[in-house]
Amino acid sequence: MIQHNHDRLAAIRVEVRALWQLAWPMLIGQLATVGMGVADVAMTGHVSAADLAAVSLGASIWSIVIVTVMGVMMAINALVAHEVGAGKLGRIPHVVRQALWKALGIGVIAFVAANLATYLFDFLTLDAAVRDKATTFVHVISIGLPAFTAYRALYGYSTSLNQTKPMMAIALGGLCFNIFVNWLLVYGHWGLPKLGAVGCAIATGVGLWLMLGAMVWWIMRAAAYRETYPFTCWEGPNWQQIGSMLKLGLPIGVTYFAEVSAFSAVCLLVARFGVVTMAANQIALNFSSLVFMVPLSFGIGLITRVGHALGEGDPARARFVSWVGVAMSLGFGMLSATFIALCRHQIAAAYTSDPAVRALSANLLLFAALFQLSDATQVAASSAIRGYKVTRRPMLIHLTAFWVVSLPIGCVLGLAPAWLPWGPATPMAAAGFWIGLVFGLTVAASLLVWLLNRLSLRRIAIL
Repeated sequence: MIQHNHDRLAAIRVEVRALWQLAWPMLIGQLATVGMGVADVAMTGHVSAADLAAVSLGASIWSIVIVTVMGVMMAINALVAHEVGAGKLGRIPHVVRQALWKALGIGVIAFVAANLATYLFDFLTLDAAVRDKATTFVHVISIGLPAFTAYRALYGYSTSLNQTKPMMAIALGGLCFNIFVNWLLVYGHWGLPKLGAVGCAIATGVGLWLMLGAMVWWIMRAAAYRETYPFTCWEGPNWQQIGSMLKLGLPIGVTYFAEVSAFSAVCLLVARFGVVTMAANQIALNFSSLVFMVPLSFGIGLITRVGHALGEGDPARARFVSWVGVAMSLGFGMLSATFIALCRHQIAAAYTSDPAVRALSANLLLFAALFQLSDATQVAASSAIRGYKVTRRPMLIHLTAFWVVSLPIGCVLGLAPAWLPWGPATPMAAAGFWIGLVFGLTVAASLLVWLLNRLSLRRIAIL
């Protein structure tokens, strides 16, 4: 028994080390990517509350579109990981080329959808200047969407080959570019016009194209991609292959949409409470998104690790890998919850110099601390499930958690409709919506853990 426990602890240490080695470059890359949004919010927050509110509204649309697209493109992670695990490297170039065709179509659709979504601003009670700035923000930043979809296709390909450091370097370069161009255009340095929120959009949109160019350049030069090099020949779209990718990827996109749209819907719904509430809500949401990148990186690594194990025909190891990843993510959730709760005032102060916005942001960050455990658990569990090439059931769980549980509770508490006798006496505004998010994430985490346990046991029983 003692020897068995020792061997199991040794196996856990090996897996933790393997997952961390895969995830940490992605973590830095993800933090750098989200850091672009953090820089946008922080830098406009020191221009004016109106510019910060415009970025908040524009980012609510941008976040929905870009995260949904990221989910749709994530099918390539599982597909390439399974081929690597099975030792069938010759199939990978075809998969990557078809993923790039898929990326082109998804990028164009996302561009159109983002621009059409700005008409939602006409139905909100907004200051005209804020509405116009937010609309222009989306129009400008959406030029980067086709580049982003292609970048995510190559990102998933590289990750599944255990090549994650290139994305880290590219994302850090993109962050530096974003901050520098923000400094030039948001504040109008070096004789350039002071564009505020629109300057952020220009920096991010152009930066995404530069990141795609850097990724293609790296793949063309690095030896790690030679056995699976995708640019050896021209290949037209294979609609059957693209359809298979969409069948796997669209449920992931809907899953991501369910979560991010719930958060973005909160941004739109709290707009009626004024600029201060909008700005404070965006700060809390922005920092939560930054922290979320850690468990998300563990999750992306889990898709690769689980996919490799299943490709090798070892479902017992796939289950072991899954639970180690969930435990790692949960451990980080405990640390982040403690940090946010203790440092919420300092976090708010880093974003804005407005006293009212700072005070409300600190209050909302308490709710962000509350849902760290469930948020970290649900993203790890859902990612492990995707490693099994199962995507529809997690999609249904997320739709239920956020649109059946989270938003209805948020609307009751945040808006307090007079016709609901069990609602609060007065609207809780943003705080009510964040309570709804806590409930929704808890439901999602519980159901996904149950599904992962059932799925992994069934795969072992089948073998």
